[in-house]
Amino acid sequence: MRVALVVRDLDELADDGALILSDLVSNAVRHARRESIRLTIDRPGAVRVCIGVVDFSEAPPAPRTPGDADEGGRGLALVNELADRWGTELLPWGKRVWAELHGGGEA
Repeated sequence: MRVALVVRDLDELADDGALILSDLVSNAVRHARRESIRLTIDRPGAVRVCIGVVDFSEAPPAPRTPGDADEGGRGLALVNELADRWGTELLPWGKRVWAELHGGGEA
């Protein structure tokens, strides 16, 4: 992920993008419980990138409010904080959870 963004001169988005992708992949593996997922990286503008994870589950992600002692459950809150926007796109055979990041300069 980082390399894909650096090669496209979006270095400033690389760390946040990698963290977001890590969380979205973790959620897909943990909750979709299927053998495969697909990663997508789109560049809808000069300084924008849209990261997505496609899986076969139709269940939308469910943000939680974890307790102080909980070890997990903060991932979607982190995605919400780091991404300019994020959401879920239902597909005929599953879903795509995506997050969009904007860099400096013109979008």
